[in-house]
Amino acid sequence: MTRETRPVSWIKAALKEFDTFPEGARSICLAALTIAAEGGKSDIAKPMHGLGSGVFEIALQFKGEALRLVYALQLGDEIWVIHAFQKKSTQGIKTPQREIDLIRERLKRVKEMLG
Repeated sequence: MTRETRPVSWIKAALKEFDTFPEGARSICLAALTIAAEGGKSDIAKPMHGLGSGVFEIALQFKGEALRLVYALQLGDEIWVIHAFQKKSTQGIKTPQREIDLIRERLKRVKEMLG
C-alpha cells in the first residue's frame, strides 16, 4: 500500500523568508516537510498550541541560530507553509507575539482563499 504524498504549497512571503535560511538548514526543513507530506511527523516538528489543530512548527537549531518553519495540515488537500523566521531570543523559548499574530493572519488568508 502506498501512501499518497500531499502537495506542499507556500505562502509567497514564507518562501521568501525561507530562502534566506542557510542551505543546510533549508534541506533539513525540506526533509521534515517531506515527512509531513507523506503523512508522518518529523522529530523536529511539534504542534503549535493556540493556533488550532493541524498547525505545526519545525524548530531547528542550526549553527547557533534558532530557525522556525510553520506549516498547516488541515487546509484543503495540501500542506501549507505559513511562515518561516529566525527566532531572535528575547523571551527564552517563547515564540514572539508578533510572529504568532502574523501566523494567525496568514492562516486566515489561506482559509479565505481556499474558501
